[in-house]
Amino acid sequence: MGDPTLKEQVHVQMTAALRAGDKLRLGALRMLAAAITNREKEILHELSDDEVREVAGKEVKKRSESIEAFGSAGRTELAEKERAERDVLEPFAPEQLSDAEVDALIDGAISSTGASSMNEMGPVMGAVMASAKGKVDGSLVQRKVRERLGG
Repeated sequence: MGDPTLKEQVHVQMTAALRAGDKLRLGALRMLAAAITNREKEILHELSDDEVREVAGKEVKKRSESIEAFGSAGRTELAEKERAERDVLEPFAPEQLSDAEVDALIDGAISSTGASSMNEMGPVMGAVMASAKGKVDGSLVQRKVRERLGG
């Protein structure tokens, strides 16, 4: 039999975490497994590895947003817990693009759409996000596009 799917790897790691008594890792993997199951119920088919990566990417983004919120509220212990969960989930998420790769995508999108002002930000964002497919945070792209288009 071939390599296990990402979904199977999540379950294998859940079992290992359970046996090791690693409650934080187990909790994070259980949340990921639940998110995968929920997504499968929405689209009515078993998820491919790419779709599992997409779900994991969303879970990682949620943790990153929580880390920021807890950090700014002075709740360092909760921020640390979220950071640890994010570290558990990141191997399942899509590989994030580097700043240089994001810049290249933005430059390509601006030249292909002919955008020259903030009024044309939508098509540029759409083009970048479509080609990045979950490999970059939208807020980062938005900030960089604003800088380029003079917003």
